[in-house]
Amino acid sequence: MEVSRIRALRGPNMWSRHTAIEAVVSCSEAERSVAELAGFEARLRALFPSIGALRPASAQRVEISLAHVLEQAALALQAQAGCPVTFSHTHITSEAGTYQVVVEYSEEDVGRMAMDDALQLVQAAMDGGSFDIDASLKRLRETDEDVRLGPSTGSIVDAAVKRGVPFRRLTQGSLVQFGWGAKQRRIWAAEVDATSAVSESIAQDKDLCKRLLQSAGVPVPYGRPVESVDDAWAAALEIGLPVVVKPQDGNQGKGVTVNVVTREHLEIAYKAADEIGQVMVEKFLPGSDYRLLVVGDKLVAAARRDPPHVIGDGVHTVKQLVDKVNADPKRGDGHATSLTKIRFDDIAVARLTQQDLTPDSVPEKGRRVILRNNANLSTGGTATDVTDDVHPDVAARAIAAAQVVGLHVCGVDVVAESVLRPLEEISGGIVEVNAAPGLRMHLSPSYGKGRNVGEAIINHLYGHGQKSEDGRIPVVAVTGTNGKTTTTRLIAHMFATCGLRVGMTNTDGVYVDGHQIDSGDCSGPKSARNVLMHPDVEAAVFETARGGVLREGLGFDRCQVAVVTNLGDGDHLGMNFLNTVEELALVKRVIVQNVAPSGYAVLNAADAVVANMAGVCPGQIIFFAQDRHHPLMATHRAQGKRCVYVDGDQLVAAQGSWRESIPLRDIPFTRGGLIGFQVENAMASVAAAWGVGLDWDTIRRGLSSFSNDADNVPGRFNVMDYRGATVIADYGHNGDAMRALVAAVEALPAKKRSVVISGAGDRRDEDIRIQTQILGQAFDEVILFQDACQRGREDGEVLQLLRQGLEGASRTTHIEEIRGEFVAIDRALERLQAGDLCLVLVDQVEEALAHLSKRIAEG
Repeated sequence: MEVSRIRALRGPNMWSRHTAIEAVVSCSEAERSVAELAGFEARLRALFPSIGALRPASAQRVEISLAHVLEQAALALQAQAGCPVTFSHTHITSEAGTYQVVVEYSEEDVGRMAMDDALQLVQAAMDGGSFDIDASLKRLRETDEDVRLGPSTGSIVDAAVKRGVPFRRLTQGSLVQFGWGAKQRRIWAAEVDATSAVSESIAQDKDLCKRLLQSAGVPVPYGRPVESVDDAWAAALEIGLPVVVKPQDGNQGKGVTVNVVTREHLEIAYKAADEIGQVMVEKFLPGSDYRLLVVGDKLVAAARRDPPHVIGDGVHTVKQLVDKVNADPKRGDGHATSLTKIRFDDIAVARLTQQDLTPDSVPEKGRRVILRNNANLSTGGTATDVTDDVHPDVAARAIAAAQVVGLHVCGVDVVAESVLRPLEEISGGIVEVNAAPGLRMHLSPSYGKGRNVGEAIINHLYGHGQKSEDGRIPVVAVTGTNGKTTTTRLIAHMFATCGLRVGMTNTDGVYVDGHQIDSGDCSGPKSARNVLMHPDVEAAVFETARGGVLREGLGFDRCQVAVVTNLGDGDHLGMNFLNTVEELALVKRVIVQNVAPSGYAVLNAADAVVANMAGVCPGQIIFFAQDRHHPLMATHRAQGKRCVYVDGDQLVAAQGSWRESIPLRDIPFTRGGLIGFQVENAMASVAAAWGVGLDWDTIRRGLSSFSNDADNVPGRFNVMDYRGATVIADYGHNGDAMRALVAAVEALPAKKRSVVISGAGDRRDEDIRIQTQILGQAFDEVILFQDACQRGREDGEVLQLLRQGLEGASRTTHIEEIRGEFVAIDRALERLQAGDLCLVLVDQVEEALAHLSKRIAEG
């Protein structure tokens, strides 16, 4: 068994909406049926008992290949490691013994590791070797814990997903973007992007923060910064014992020691705080430690935090009791688990001393042994939810504290006998406010009800109730065989016509608000994601090519409108195991499968394969076709659904008895309706604009002002005049495009027609020949050229195939072969006379158009 390619599908793809690892696996004839491998399954189960029952690819196929085993092993390894994965699939390709194995992942690093381990497991079962399943699962679990979002950030992301807000993780850490374009918001753990660095700095400076709170009338304990141990002891005596010693700039309870009553204890506490930064000493407030969580102008959760402790049993030492508590799987070393392991350090030993204990003491049964006075979860403490107990005055003080500092999400630390009464009545106070507070204690308290604080933060970012938003901008995805780029540009132009700043990707580049920010073929998911990250973008239109979907999936989770222009005879067949138009449709229809439930798929009713995609669309359908009497169009319209068609010299949008008409003469790039494929592009674009909700005045203005010149739509039927002759530049490169171009040029007057053409070497032989077979019936002269890139073909091989297509041509009487695209263009222009027409099928679009424009300008 060989694995020749592994890809990470990071968005919705042809297999599912799940993120997944896809591997191409080749099996020898014997490996195509596990039943033929003596003892294999028994050895496999001995190595990995939890793999489950081996299953075939389908109910109709009983053979289970090694590829199927690899699939199930990679999924089972992740599941056994605790990853939330359920989907896997093995596709049997048209190549004998070759399979595409697809396995869902929740974290890409874990998914790749699981695939590697599954391969080693299968190989060990084949060879009779060994495989350490425990080590594999441990490694997968540890990796998952390292890379997945922590509980705080994860709870906010979960709340966003539940509401339908798209998200994207920007780093391996906790920086996450919600929403798209101009509606994006970002968080870093539990800190939102609107919180200023100034506010965060104030929160970190405990002394400054206290002074600001005090000025606003918020009760705080008295204290001051200190410079040395001696100064700290002097401050403690000034304030009055007991005191708290802590870093002036710290978080998560690091270096904090409370209830310090002796010089010896203070020296230990000072050392711990000094390792963090500047030290301060403040009055110790008696009572419990409470954390109040404020989001915006609301108190959304509160918890009482109890210090880490153990309960004696009369048998085990304190250290043994701590080890026993730390063995609880709910406790971990970081923040990925609901509880943290209890720290057993010098501060813990000093706290034991205060209780006349040592680490080796055996406390009597039932005795509560405190390991620390501060109750942060990060030091091993526990939390009890008290949200419903908080007095309104206490909540008001917490909200005031957060707003004085300027924190939108704020953890307010209160020390008081309880939160049932106002702080002033019970000598309580606010001892700290915290930016980016941990949310674990509220999500999964040790005791009491968990609170959905992630939802509260999303509500703060995107409103709730009638003001609720989902952070999305209008997104239109366009695919097909021909017409994609023109349709994409026209839809983007109509968005811009109504004043929106548009992000657009296509095979020419990436554009934002009319400015090109990237060049080259940008019709893949990476370019789409970049546009959705741009803070100026208010609407997006994405040309979505086959290659990007196969390579990585979509760059977005769903779109408001999906447009499929046509498939015809297809393109790029024979590549990536796609040999028929029906197989190609499985890739192209991915955008249709991921239309929002409230959105539309715009489908070409005259193309049966495209029309069949309607069955997989979660939203509604707008069919378009020039023939309004097409049976599918007639049925759709009779059902009161949306259609776009041509009626005489009018482009018509209709729904039931309602209709909107636009004269074709008012759509310049169709040349009054003479250019049939441009009429189809106009219909698809109008349907998309209708589906996204643009008003008809905007649609009309967009159509009338759309220019089809080389600057606006390079290489898409750009018409130019040269010494009284007509020159047309186009990027057509398949049989369907040739047929459409022939129909278009036949509608234009010409004494003599010539064409300049090459062929892409990465097409099938028949796909190259068919182009000149079609052109040979419509053009008098054909100039063939060979470009610099033959894409895997031998020198002259493409020209030979093009010549074969011209054999028996009914119209062509003159054929030339030329090396170099620009030389071929120059030769064609030399032969032009007034009244002639020349079609130049450009290969290097930008360079060829620049050369052509220069020659035409020179006259």
